[in-house]
Amino acid sequence: MESTTRQIAASKNIALVAHDHCKSSLLDWVQKNKNRLESHELFATGTTGTLINKNTGLPVTGMLSGPMGGDQQIGSMIAEKKIDLLIFFWDPLNAVPHDPDVKALLRLATVWNIPVATNPATADFLITSPYFDSEIDIVIPDYQRYLDNRTR
Repeated sequence: MESTTRQIAASKNIALVAHDHCKSSLLDWVQKNKNRLESHELFATGTTGTLINKNTGLPVTGMLSGPMGGDQQIGSMIAEKKIDLLIFFWDPLNAVPHDPDVKALLRLATVWNIPVATNPATADFLITSPYFDSEIDIVIPDYQRYLDNRTR
């Protein structure tokens, strides 16, 4: 597939997701980085978003809970270029019933070339990057050209 570029703005739309065994780790990370995150738009799956808002006071747009479709909602927003960065603390040691949704979410983040952190160390690298608060061009699939070629 051919590609094009997309500019991610200085103020990011950030998705925050965490499996049950990782929620406290994500909450600690968000609390530690509250000042950096408050200038960005936050989105989260159900329980995670509620916990972040309740514990930090940061405004969070909530989706459904992950097993109820929240991971798919975030994935859809990635494909629609409405999410710029994904912080997803997932638990690789415990299987979840919605594992196909988790894999689909990570696949879409990769297809649409958005930065992804799956643990606190990587999240720290992302939030301290000079690109976190500045514009950046990323290479993405040229979906319109793909569609045009398929419908000729």
